[in-house]
Amino acid sequence: MISPGPAAAGATRGSPVAGPAPGGEGLPALGSPHELDMDALAAALGGGSVSGLHRLLGGASRETWAFELDGRPLVLRRDPSGASRRGQMDREGELLRIARAAGVPVPQVLAAGPGWLVMEFVKGETLARRILRDDVYAVARSQLVGNCAQALARLHRGVDPAAVPGLPAEDPVVVLRDTLDEAGEPHPALELGLRWLEQQRPTVRAPVVVHGDFRLGNLIVTADGLAAVLDWELAHRGNPVEDLGWLCVRSWRFGSPLPVAGVGDRPELLAAYTAAGGEQVDLEELHWWEVLGTLRWAVLCLVQARAHLSGGVRSVELASIGRRVCEVELDLLDLLYELRESAPPPPAAEISLPHDRPTGAELLEAVREFLLGLPLTGRDLFLARVSARALAIVERQLALGPSLAAEHARRLSDLGVATDEELAAGIRGGRFDAEHVLPKVRAAVVAKLHVADPGQLSERPAPAGPVSGQCVSDSSIE
Repeated sequence: MISPGPAAAGATRGSPVAGPAPGGEGLPALGSPHELDMDALAAALGGGSVSGLHRLLGGASRETWAFELDGRPLVLRRDPSGASRRGQMDREGELLRIARAAGVPVPQVLAAGPGWLVMEFVKGETLARRILRDDVYAVARSQLVGNCAQALARLHRGVDPAAVPGLPAEDPVVVLRDTLDEAGEPHPALELGLRWLEQQRPTVRAPVVVHGDFRLGNLIVTADGLAAVLDWELAHRGNPVEDLGWLCVRSWRFGSPLPVAGVGDRPELLAAYTAAGGEQVDLEELHWWEVLGTLRWAVLCLVQARAHLSGGVRSVELASIGRRVCEVELDLLDLLYELRESAPPPPAAEISLPHDRPTGAELLEAVREFLLGLPLTGRDLFLARVSARALAIVERQLALGPSLAAEHARRLSDLGVATDEELAAGIRGGRFDAEHVLPKVRAAVVAKLHVADPGQLSERPAPAGPVSGQCVSDSSIE
């Protein structure tokens, strides 16, 4: 999921809007996917004057809008047309009210319907890179692990799952496997991860309410620390350690070497969680859930790209997220197996005649430069940058594609299969063991990254380290 922009983070708290708002009702007249009807919005909130309505950055899965009602700053979130998870936001609003009563820092909900939610506008920052780098958040960074641990302990201990009817409760490994099958794409690296998860299951714990997406980008942070927890759309009943593991996933460190949200280490998180009233958790169990969280993010990238490819929500942002899968696949393999060298990219393909200059790559470069030079702001600027990155992927695929395809065919032939589908099915069915296929699978993931984002191949962190002999050593697979 894409982090909301800074505008989504800022505003002061205040008292509830006077008068009831129509909970449980949709907003059929709110407007087009790119616009909102201010009169309809005011009517849904019981009257008043709406002003300053504008869409905020981010929100790959949901739209986020800021506005003022009689001068009070508020935020509206709503499901986009064609979204796969529609009609559940009234339940999310009720969960936010209950969590707030349990001491979890969340925005106050003013009104909610099946496809929309209006809440107070909380002042602070959500952009992870600013939180992790700007001097103004230095104190906050020193306290954030403890803040997060306390918020999660209050959620897991203080919110009764029975108080929020309808929260899903499913086996996370089964859900990931089924979702991967629905995507219809073979991913041998993810099959290795699924098999490891199935073989190394931790102790079952009593189910609690799990946030489901607790990470930087979904947290409002001020100079003093955590101010609010956002984006509860993936909340469900499950194991409390799931939220802790998700907070450790490499993608949510945003370039920081520190494993917990880019601001702390794992033992610190577990100690703070227990001190705040959470259950005792050891590093081995946390590792299992970090592996699951990493694989889950890869599958979520597939799901978001599928929303675009299916025509449900046409979006260059969602389309581009599909090319992040290989980045997360490498994170997964690095968690399970000791790190090894990555092969350099093959030579770029030469210019094919009889075409004239500029070449296809040069034309793409010109379009990319045009996009980045447009005088845009806000979400338009963000989408222009996403589009420019997408064009860079196309440019690299044109240059490296033929050589990478030939190398991949040789890898598959060495394993005795003809396609990725056959390899993925063989891993799932037990035809191959990890020691045999891992070097080829990892090489394929690295090849994909040479096109999708070659910068991800440099300065990767050291692996988390073997946990109870669960990792495979270099000597056993070379």
